[in-house]
Amino acid sequence: QVQLVESGGGSVQAGGSLRLSCTASRSAFVINVMGWFRQAPGKQRELVATVTPRGTTNYIESVKGRFTVTRDNAESRLYLQMNSLKPEDTAVYYCYANLRDMDYWGKGTLVTVSS
Repeated sequence: QVQLVESGGGSVQAGGSLRLSCTASRSAFVINVMGWFRQAPGKQRELVATVTPRGTTNYIESVKGRFTVTRDNAESRLYLQMNSLKPEDTAVYYCYANLRDMDYWGKGTLVTVSS
């Protein structure tokens, strides 16, 4: 198992930036894909970005060029740098990890972007 704890959420005006962090309770060297999901009010949870153990990344179209996902395997941490934030980015953001074919999520951190 792995526990994931997010931090870094908050309120920001449109055009601003936030950096989310996630700390894993297990060494990131043994974790497969890590990433970030988000869930906006009244909407389904969606996958925002993923990063493989070797650093290969994928993003949903709506955040490409604005968000950057990175992982620090030595520190067992995952980050999401969010720039040029838009009101539609408002959501609870969840850290995700896949370990031995099991999926794990943190409890989430709220990001609110005002116009």
